[in-house]
Amino acid sequence: QVHLVESGGGLVQPGGSLRLSCAASGFTLDDYAIGWFRQAPGKEREGVSCIATNEDAQYYADSVRGRFTISRDNAKNTVYLQMSSLKPEDTAVYSCAATRTHLAPPCTVAGFDSWGQGTQVTVSS
Repeated sequence: QVHLVESGGGLVQPGGSLRLSCAASGFTLDDYAIGWFRQAPGKEREGVSCIATNEDAQYYADSVRGRFTISRDNAKNTVYLQMSSLKPEDTAVYSCAATRTHLAPPCTVAGFDSWGQGTQVTVSS
């Protein structure tokens, strides 16, 4: 059974950094694409960054490109999202998701079928 647990969220000042972790259990990451999504109050869930089994295949939303970096450590069965230069508009619940494919899936909610519970990120002074 696919199980994903996010951690690393919290309160950070504008301009600060956080690293989110997505720990997988019940399966091995080698065969799965992973995505990070976020949902702010009153807004739809959006794809932030996704990574295929080929680590070179990465997607970033325009709003985070150059500030966020996604990476995966298959040996630790964990995917990370390094977030820098955080802005108040980055405030949201961040969730990771998985789908079993060696292709690069669209970084959309519909492209993933297993989800974690999410971790809150709040950017505020």
